[in-house]
Amino acid sequence: MRKNGLWKMGMKAVPAIMAACLLAGCGGDGKDGAGTGSDGGADAPAESSADAGGAREGADAEQESGAGSQEGGDAQAEGDAQGGDQLAKILEAGKIVIGTEGTYSPNSYHDDSGKLVGFDVEVGEKIAEKLGVEAEFFEAEWDSLFSSMDAGRIDTVINEVEYSEERALKYDFSQPYTYIHGALMVKGDNEEIKTFEDLDGKKAAQNLTSSWGKMAEEYGAELVSVDAVAQTVDLLLAGRADATLNVETAFSDYLKKNPDADVKVVALTEEASSSLVPVKKGNEELLKAINEAIDELRASGELKELSEKYFGMDVTSQE
Repeated sequence: MRKNGLWKMGMKAVPAIMAACLLAGCGGDGKDGAGTGSDGGADAPAESSADAGGAREGADAEQESGAGSQEGGDAQAEGDAQGGDQLAKILEAGKIVIGTEGTYSPNSYHDDSGKLVGFDVEVGEKIAEKLGVEAEFFEAEWDSLFSSMDAGRIDTVINEVEYSEERALKYDFSQPYTYIHGALMVKGDNEEIKTFEDLDGKKAAQNLTSSWGKMAEEYGAELVSVDAVAQTVDLLLAGRADATLNVETAFSDYLKKNPDADVKVVALTEEASSSLVPVKKGNEELLKAINEAIDELRASGELKELSEKYFGMDVTSQE
């Protein structure tokens, strides 16, 4: 979300580096390439935490030797030398690199054969198809997905990403492709927590950078860090947390796979949250192409089919 002095130093170095690049005939797509690593939830301050970490690392590198500023300047210069909207680079490469968790069922996870599957995975593949390119996935923990996009390793994140004012400072968002309510889960014998207001003074198991974690804090809960829904349930059953917040589809998926789990959903949010596709600001053509792809997927019924396949319900329409 923020860029520190490192970015400014990189910008000062741009003219000289651009000239050197032109003389040397340098180029490239500015990406480090996709890799395989491994929430979330959709979450608002996720990139804030991850980006802050990147900013601290950059500041440390600058203080130690100044090498970090040179690298930042090189990356910026390379991107400037290419120019144009990110869409052109994606079309030239023949692929769009999509960041996703790979551990968040039913949105992004690995099936019994080890294949990456899920609602968001297939949405990403279909958007890529509409763009006329291949989808290549970069798996990482939620906290690092946005910093990976900032660094140019990925083109976007498709992993139940929600809008937030903080994110909007750096990214533009596609139209919504889902509308899902938030849910509050507690242990089966918990009779103290029945509404979101009852979270005041309680412990909530949450991904610390997710929007659901932020929501729990706003209701007065103390957060206990987790990375996956299964972990939240383990903490509830062990008495180390009193409640957890997430999207209703994530809890529904867990209970479908674990029908005997001694947990229950006690409340749903009145308003639905939406999943969006983020792109870095200044990429209007890419955003337009993604929106057109989503329009086509909705009109053809493909979005609805994917939703029913993975969620057992249609969450792609407000109706």
